[in-house]
Amino acid sequence: MRHLAGAVAFLLIASTAQAQLRRPAPADLRPILETDGIRVGTTGRAALVISLAEGLHTNSNKPRDPLLIPIVLSVQPPDGITVTEIVYPQPQDLRQEGSAQPLAVFERQFTIGAQLAVAGDVAPGDYVVPASLRYQACDEKVCYPPVTLTTQWPVKVVPASARVSPVNAAALKGVRFGTGERPPAGERVGAPLAPAGAASSTTAPVTARIEDFKVSGTAAGYLGTSDFLHFIRNAEAGVKEKGMFEERGVLAILLLVLVGGLALNLTPCVLPMIPINLAIIGAGAQAGTRTRGFLLGATYGAAMAFVYGVLGLIVILTAGTFGTINASPWFNLGIAALFVVLALAMFDVLVIDFSRFSTRFNAGGAGRGTFVLAFSMGAVAALLAGACVAPVVIQVVLFSSNLYATGTTAALALPFLLGLGMAVPWPIAGAGIAALPRPGAWMVRIKQVFGVVILATAAYYGYTAYGIFANRWVDPAQVQSSVEEKLKEGWYSSLGAGLAEAKRDGKPVLIDFWATWCKNCLVMDGTTLADQQVTTALAPYVKIKFQAEDPDSSPAKELLDYVGGIGLPTYAILKVK
Repeated sequence: MRHLAGAVAFLLIASTAQAQLRRPAPADLRPILETDGIRVGTTGRAALVISLAEGLHTNSNKPRDPLLIPIVLSVQPPDGITVTEIVYPQPQDLRQEGSAQPLAVFERQFTIGAQLAVAGDVAPGDYVVPASLRYQACDEKVCYPPVTLTTQWPVKVVPASARVSPVNAAALKGVRFGTGERPPAGERVGAPLAPAGAASSTTAPVTARIEDFKVSGTAAGYLGTSDFLHFIRNAEAGVKEKGMFEERGVLAILLLVLVGGLALNLTPCVLPMIPINLAIIGAGAQAGTRTRGFLLGATYGAAMAFVYGVLGLIVILTAGTFGTINASPWFNLGIAALFVVLALAMFDVLVIDFSRFSTRFNAGGAGRGTFVLAFSMGAVAALLAGACVAPVVIQVVLFSSNLYATGTTAALALPFLLGLGMAVPWPIAGAGIAALPRPGAWMVRIKQVFGVVILATAAYYGYTAYGIFANRWVDPAQVQSSVEEKLKEGWYSSLGAGLAEAKRDGKPVLIDFWATWCKNCLVMDGTTLADQQVTTALAPYVKIKFQAEDPDSSPAKELLDYVGGIGLPTYAILKVK
């Protein structure tokens, strides 16, 4: 019975944690200038130093495959300052599975240069040159949705006779100025940005219009016909489906994990070792007094909580890096393979027993133990118990990482509480109170039940890996063509026009958020949204196709935030307020 805790923590937590593809942390942008000022009537050199998360690269500005998204630096200088050149670095070749030819990429850290020409009539002073960088981050197996980041160069314009000093000459040394791309004469590179804190001319009207509607329902990802119809019916009836913990607060989640950790003591890697480890640390009958035994047991249990808490905290706080791993199909395949091995151990096909190693940590044999020994043995026991409790620990850490990413700070405590739950019986056992279940034949059947549960979890992660692989290959032209077919059927491509009609006629609205890189968007158009039952159910609706090519930029970000969208495709049903 390696997982009675699974009945509490594993089954319930796994059922509530949605496997959302976590994006890697955004690139770090560092704008620099070659000198501390630029003289009027001259040209100055600037650069943008770009650092991606570990293991990532971007497509170059001229990828070999026309279906790939290039990196683009757009600069919006103020009047009197002109961009005369954009200098991208030399791309590197990367061989990637599924690609017939090497990809032209920029690796983890690289620099893009820009030459800024200051007109002779510009007044000396401090200026700001805004810029935006659009890129698509990829690792060796999967590419993530494109991202647009903004930055700016603070430029000090000085008189023609003023002296300027070099400040970043070494950093710009590798930029091949004179070989870059020249923007069209008299034109700026990219579209102008709105002033900081101000809504753009495109964002403000759109968000203003959508605020005239209330959100009746939101769904994301691929939905079959029955699920999509269920989504429509719930939205029309005003029914919002809630997760198991929704409206119960974080205390319910904390309590659940605590109880789950308590149940982990009933696994065969832990339960049989209780009297052995008590003898090693000198607790129980050897402690001398129940108070001392209680404290030794508490120290031993506290070490277990500390180990799981620290390990979990490291994973959660490195969410950017861990999110990148979590979104990798190979990571999900690895988790699936690990769970298969653990499930086979549940059926005794494989034998995994690390408990025999614990006797090697007996520092001086039995007797009156010290608190240092108790703490050390507790930490070691937490690691040795991993063969039995790994599925639950992994699931709690994954869930905690996802929950923390949504802004729930209490998620940091979940791995610690899991270990704290495991620690609860040890003070009792250390005091010599025999109130714990004894090992027996009943454990065999229980552990086989959990073998089935773990196999099901392995299948879940395997299917997730398959989905990530499948979503890598999509032809943007096919997605665009599919959307155009929907427009011919009466869907709107303009959000403003669709909302205006809906408000005028009092009709409900369905917004379909899509992008050319979204394979499930293409699949939904050809299956669920083409189904006769769905088209009949949507007949009274104003149907809008909204292209959210970059979900992190305006106005897509504001709209997705308003409807509660977490990815693409997202479907939102609105009603006039």
